[in-house]
Amino acid sequence: MSVLEFFSLKGKVGLVTGGAGRYGRQIVRALAEAGARTYIASRNLSALETLAGDHRAQGHDVRAIALDQTNEESIAAVRDAIITDCGALHVLVNNAVARPVQGFFDDAANINESLRVNATGLIQVTRAMGTVMADGGSIINIGSIMGLVGLEPLNYQGTDMSGWAPDYFFHKGGMANLTRFLASYYGSRGIRVNCVHPGGLRTPTTPAEFDHNYSERTCLGRLADDTDLMGAIVFLAADASKYVTGTNLPVDGGYTAK
Repeated sequence: MSVLEFFSLKGKVGLVTGGAGRYGRQIVRALAEAGARTYIASRNLSALETLAGDHRAQGHDVRAIALDQTNEESIAAVRDAIITDCGALHVLVNNAVARPVQGFFDDAANINESLRVNATGLIQVTRAMGTVMADGGSIINIGSIMGLVGLEPLNYQGTDMSGWAPDYFFHKGGMANLTRFLASYYGSRGIRVNCVHPGGLRTPTTPAEFDHNYSERTCLGRLADDTDLMGAIVFLAADASKYVTGTNLPVDGGYTAK
């Protein structure tokens, strides 16, 4: 095989949870363009169907499926549907995230809801898919640089934005070490488990002040764009990374290097 063939996902089946969000769209694009049959799953089936339809129009094999990450029956139904359709699952990307908490003193009910999706739900999805995943497969957790460092208030100076959401730091930090645990647990089957920690992503609504403040904090002097995550996803999903597991990879323009 040539080195480029190690990056191909042809013949592979992947599942991306929460595939219609900001990072989800480029994750789905990465897997689909690399050749994988890609399932995207969340509660917002309508948005997923639109995204999947756009990909199929380009010749990609992308399929939408409903998933409630807080419901074990829903998780099992997704698992069974993929195995019935394809007979195997090779790649799982844990990308779904709930953001009900808006501040440090938010209601406990919102914190509990966040943990129900982002902690309990994450583990439930991983266990369910891990039981049927093909040996030698890949699990990719989507963390955040906020799971690796503390909050920088100066990033928000001059904006009405705030980053004081304790649950996000809690579950993204926990995801970093859960990745190591899962790498140990699944290692005997050759299943690799790694975590990608994206930095800030520029969107059409990003305030100019935040863009400037955040960019100053990075080595590369900018926020991420809508393709910056794709290479890391393909690398970790494909055989190109077949001896890489238990890693936490910042994809942040050097934010955490400073």
